[in-house]
Amino acid sequence: MFEKIIKHYPDFPKPGIDFIDVLPSLQNKEAFVKAVYEIGNLSTAPVIVTVEARGFLFAAPLLTSCSHIKAIVPFRKKGKLPFEKGDLVRVEIMKEYGSDELFYRLSDFAACEANGDFIDVTIFDDLLATGGTVKGIADSLLQQTINGKKIRIKEFIFLVELPALKGRSVLDGIAPVHSIVSLDGVE
Repeated sequence: MFEKIIKHYPDFPKPGIDFIDVLPSLQNKEAFVKAVYEIGNLSTAPVIVTVEARGFLFAAPLLTSCSHIKAIVPFRKKGKLPFEKGDLVRVEIMKEYGSDELFYRLSDFAACEANGDFIDVTIFDDLLATGGTVKGIADSLLQQTINGKKIRIKEFIFLVELPALKGRSVLDGIAPVHSIVSLDGVE
């Protein structure tokens, strides 16, 4: 069902890119509820790490619908996340159409429950294409020690995967990769 409501926008935001839009699911309650349910089912960690803005829309309902999910940690674009000195971490990412940067706060992870020596997280994003966004996030998180705890990535979850772009191969060595919809033949 979800794959039937996804929209494609060829040559957006630049020529050669087929933009996959998952936002039409916001006009289809059944599809949205099913997507949120699937994300919750696939997640084994109590913390969901997600990227603005589409990631927030699908992750936030998990706080009320999944008893095992206790927190969401946002990754935001430059200038969108208030912070105290020394709290903000910059992450360089490589997208299909160029480099970008995201930011997160160490204090958001410090507020999360730990599992022994680890803060267990699921990284969720709406789309897996080349894997550059979540690879950058994962690399940064795996370098952190927060209050003596390391971050452990339990899995990556995506609403949509574009297998032709081989993003899964970039992430496989880090943690299991799950996608709700696979769009074969789309680049």
